[in-house]
Amino acid sequence: MSTKIVTYKKTVDLESGRRLRGLKIGYTLLGKLNTDKSNVIWITHALTANANPEEWWNGLVGKGKFFNPEQHFIVCANVLGSCYGSTGPLSENPDSKNPYYHNFPELTIRDIVNQLDLLRVHLGIDKIHTLLGGSLGGQQAVEWAIQKPRLFENLFLVATNAVHSPWGKAFNESQRLAIKSDRTWFSYSADAGLKGLKTARSIALLSYRTYETYHVSQQDGNDKMDDFKASSYQNYQGEKLTERFNAFSYWYLSKAMDSHNVARERGSINDALSKIKAKTLVVAISSDILFPVSESETLKNGIENSELAIIDSLYGHDGFLIETEQLKEVFENFYQKNKTVKRLQIAI
Repeated sequence: MSTKIVTYKKTVDLESGRRLRGLKIGYTLLGKLNTDKSNVIWITHALTANANPEEWWNGLVGKGKFFNPEQHFIVCANVLGSCYGSTGPLSENPDSKNPYYHNFPELTIRDIVNQLDLLRVHLGIDKIHTLLGGSLGGQQAVEWAIQKPRLFENLFLVATNAVHSPWGKAFNESQRLAIKSDRTWFSYSADAGLKGLKTARSIALLSYRTYETYHVSQQDGNDKMDDFKASSYQNYQGEKLTERFNAFSYWYLSKAMDSHNVARERGSINDALSKIKAKTLVVAISSDILFPVSESETLKNGIENSELAIIDSLYGHDGFLIETEQLKEVFENFYQKNKTVKRLQIAI
């Protein structure tokens, strides 16, 4: 499935006060819009994902899956600042005719959501049956549901929060320090900071998984004195990311995640969450140390028409990508309870 690109030639204002002159949005469409436009499923993706959820959420999305293109019109946009089709730090700066690199403007979750809404208008979508996302994708989803409360019928917030925590910001800053410690980071080239990015990914994995995850999956024999499984795993995962991502996008998107606070200019978290009108399912992962259950409880308590489901998982935060069977079950139960299955013809 190739990524489509839409280009906006107008200047886009950002929360920082800076502007982007011209904007490209990469996006994927799966399935067809039905006659009454009631079958839209909009998926918002996490930090380093692309616009095709069939690739990274294939337990949920695809032919014959829970969200089935034969029945649903599935939309996913690559986030602003990424490197999979949307305008990002490696895109051409129209003023200099060179890539932005370090001169790319800082972004917020609200800037990213504004980009999503531009795409929605371009596609002629005026109602969305279900908006769902996990992690940074969930941050986008909750912000969008606050901004456009009448647009969404159902809202699924998975392993996410209303405001990014000091704990989460500390992990992100540690990753940026790793990138900054790579002396190539200060160059203006597409491969700047890649060694630092490898280290950053290794740090991130410690927040995505748990002690028990490593205890089960990375154990060594009693005679081992070096070349441990856990060491190889960290190196492998870091190297794998450098082959498909860049340090600039990682830097700017981690800062966007840090900016997430639904209460900004809205009084309080509960004041902001009270604006949401969609029927909402909040899903927490029991072992998640990056977005702990308490943050999901904050969402549930602040959103009037909502319920909370907690998934047991060995995999920590990454459970939102791995535990698709459990996610299908809680999604199905929610739809059944809210009597939306028949209308949408969910494939269950």
